[in-house]
Amino acid sequence: MSDLPASPDARRATPDDAEVVAQLLHDFNTEFDTPTPGTAVLTERLHSLLAESDTIAYLAGEPAVGVALVTLRSNVWYDGPVALLDELYVAPDQRGHGLGTAMINLLFADAEALGVSAIEINVDSEDVDAQRFYERHGFSGVNPDTGERAFSYSLEL
Repeated sequence: MSDLPASPDARRATPDDAEVVAQLLHDFNTEFDTPTPGTAVLTERLHSLLAESDTIAYLAGEPAVGVALVTLRSNVWYDGPVALLDELYVAPDQRGHGLGTAMINLLFADAEALGVSAIEINVDSEDVDAQRFYERHGFSGVNPDTGERAFSYSLEL
């Protein structure tokens, strides 16, 4: 990556961007020592997923050095879909230049246009930088009705 910050502009990815999205997602998992199926598998999956309306990816920078991956699902508690921000990643040497914010702002604009009722994200308890980032953008780690700390559980099958 260059020493110059990439453009803070973000755009919605298309199926033609599947390989770029896949590489950035692979880089994210690699940076944080998380298993990844590799870019070839991710590219194949993303070609079809990005062609559907319930998977959205955003790219930031030119060339792209940031990615956000969002999935939409229906939910009985809301009129509109719920968006899950599955991943948000900016290459380490490009952080702090507004790329993450550009992708979040584009997500907010798309969410409004799509009638999204809520946006959810899971953040690791030790990742205080991510927590601060999301809190700056209006996300909360507490239940708004009770004020209790929110937790997320998962089970991989």
